[in-house]
Amino acid sequence: MLARPPPAGGLARPLRVRLGSAANRCQRVGVIALSDYDLSGLQEQFASWGYSTSHAARVLRAYYSAGTETRKRPWHLPKGLAARLGASPASLTSVAARQVAADGTTKLLLRLGDGRAVESVLMPDYRGDRAAGCISSQVGCAMGCDFCATAKMGFERDLGSGEIVEQFLALRSEAHAYGRRLQTIVFMGMGEPMLNLDNVIAAVRRIAGNDLGGLGWRQVTVSTVGIVPGIEALAATGLGVNLAVSLHAPDDETRARLLPAGKRYKVGPILDAAQAYQSAFGRPVSIQYCLLRDVNDSLPQARQLAKLLLGRRMHVNLLRYNPTGLSLCGGTYAAASDGTADRFIAELRAHGVVAHFRRPRGPDIDAACGQLSQKTSGLQY
Repeated sequence: MLARPPPAGGLARPLRVRLGSAANRCQRVGVIALSDYDLSGLQEQFASWGYSTSHAARVLRAYYSAGTETRKRPWHLPKGLAARLGASPASLTSVAARQVAADGTTKLLLRLGDGRAVESVLMPDYRGDRAAGCISSQVGCAMGCDFCATAKMGFERDLGSGEIVEQFLALRSEAHAYGRRLQTIVFMGMGEPMLNLDNVIAAVRRIAGNDLGGLGWRQVTVSTVGIVPGIEALAATGLGVNLAVSLHAPDDETRARLLPAGKRYKVGPILDAAQAYQSAFGRPVSIQYCLLRDVNDSLPQARQLAKLLLGRRMHVNLLRYNPTGLSLCGGTYAAASDGTADRFIAELRAHGVVAHFRRPRGPDIDAACGQLSQKTSGLQY
């Protein structure tokens, strides 16, 4: 186990896949949060205050270099501009609690300005100097996936781009405290990224772009339950980030029982959209498939999945189910037995599908796939 770092301070909603800069919520209340700005936005802000736009790049580089944990930086700005920004620029989030699992996975509870909270997860890599981060895009989720703990919260609101950026900065700080470097991030936390795509894309540009966060486009994965217009809109950005699709069943009937979005977006069109995305960027799409006992884990279903993926060159990530109690429909799910899971993956591989089990991370602190739900019991404040 890694040493604990020191503490730090159907669809229920209409589909929205707008692209462009997110509205700066902080400006409306007279507060400046640098996480809410890209370079052009901060240049415009400085110009509106009567200062040279040349200062914006230096301020943002210093901000992303230091992260949210370091507030006082020698920016060497004009006195008036420095006063505008303040000695301690506002943050949209704060680390309210942290929990560390036996395997070293760290879950952060981030408190938002309106009192709501989201969870983000840092997962140590096999390499001792690297880590991966799991980031949320919404408070709660409107998708209603029957086996997911986040779905039980319902949907509360979208996260702003700055709130997403600050998750990245908080996880990067955690990784640094462990002597690791945050290598990759996945949008697989709370929420459906494609229903908040404008803010997700604005955040990704700042996180991955060389001029600010510098993570790299191919180090980012955006996951979706299969919102076809969202996949198409993400492709239209040309960013080339990785795409993951939560399929969880090879047939529309089973999938619609597990994921209500399956009633609107069928398996065939989802895979076609994913194939178009893969062809555009040359990066294999990941198919997420959570094995549920006597629901989607039979050999005929494995063969059906293999047939769907024939010639598509997509990779299948098989997930072992992490219990979340009663489902939204009042039932319970169980993980497929080890023997059943082994036979399922063997069947896929026998038909030429590239498949592997995704290593479960942090199930003992409810940090594993499908478990994020703003739980605060047992967390250290």
